[in-house]
Amino acid sequence: MPASPTIVGMRLRLLASAAALALLLSGASPASGVPQASGVSPADPGWEWPIDGPRVVERPFVAPPTPYGAGHRGVDLRAQGAEATVRAATGGVIHFAGTVVDRGVVTIRSGPLLVTVEPVSPSVAVGEVVAAGDPIGVLESGHCAAACVHLGVREAGVYVSPLRWLGGLRRAVLLPLER
Repeated sequence: MPASPTIVGMRLRLLASAAALALLLSGASPASGVPQASGVSPADPGWEWPIDGPRVVERPFVAPPTPYGAGHRGVDLRAQGAEATVRAATGGVIHFAGTVVDRGVVTIRSGPLLVTVEPVSPSVAVGEVVAAGDPIGVLESGHCAAACVHLGVREAGVYVSPLRWLGGLRRAVLLPLER
């Protein structure tokens, strides 16, 4: 026999209370000393936008439903024009700089992250240490209809949204179960 609506509501409130308590005990704090505007996450201080100009996301990150499923494993960021300077989004060691299939790619290892930009004609070599904002190459054409750079991030082998570090992800908003 299915549970009554009252029991379901009580279970949901109990679950929400347990989640809130776990968050409180974890030491997470919404007041980090950094002003939060409109519920959007701030940029990580160790990260920079990899391309100069207005900060426009042409195509957002879309996580695939399965590891080999369709998705968009990064973000496409608008560039001011062809042959723009591409910069390291974060500091680290150049893990790969070369061609994959038909486009130039640069990958930076930054701790547990692999950060990839394309299409770029690399000006760096494998093993070189770069800081966030250092030039790593020149933008090539062919990825978007307009000039853009694709930025991808893998954390522990899983693609995640680069906007977690660049800022711009909208924060989750918890809504009441009942009004």
